[in-house]
Amino acid sequence: MPSHPDTTWVILAGGQARRMGGQDKGLVTLNGKPFIELVHERLTEQGATIAINANRNQERYEQYGPVFGDVLEGFPGPLGGMHAAMSNIDSEWLGFVPCDCPNLPHALLEKMYHAISADAEIVVAHDGESVQPVVTMMKRSIFERLNTFLANGDRKIVLLYDLCNTVFVDFSAEHDAFINLNTPDELARYGELS
Repeated sequence: MPSHPDTTWVILAGGQARRMGGQDKGLVTLNGKPFIELVHERLTEQGATIAINANRNQERYEQYGPVFGDVLEGFPGPLGGMHAAMSNIDSEWLGFVPCDCPNLPHALLEKMYHAISADAEIVVAHDGESVQPVVTMMKRSIFERLNTFLANGDRKIVLLYDLCNTVFVDFSAEHDAFINLNTPDELARYGELS
């Protein structure tokens, strides 16, 4: 397996962010910078090719890369963004990270790429305590399975992982890298610490 397979990394910013008061979460600021910028910086420093899944304020996101919205209606969550990525991008692999995870590992891409085996279809981060289901890479070849999964009304990513050859990547030494900020209180607390 090549060390850097043909991969586009997609920052998922297409959610409704109900717990953040319905704000467009990618544009919420932490220490003066929007989330999307912090995540974009962390990926670009690792050499990622980046695209953005957003359903609002698409023109604002365009400065960070090509933007596309969900194909499916009704905000089906992160899987909707993953489905949209596979509908819009031809890369063999699609990498995904949430827009509200500003402290991603500095060696995220390297470790994820290194974990890809010949028969792997999905590679997903594990922080030592739990799976980080939205920090993942998916082979484009699972698109039909994803399509069927969503058509059946399923929305839990971990159930999709059970249907595919999934490899878990150990990031237990960087447990705090996966803090995601969902509410104004969490944002305020994290801003004071960082």
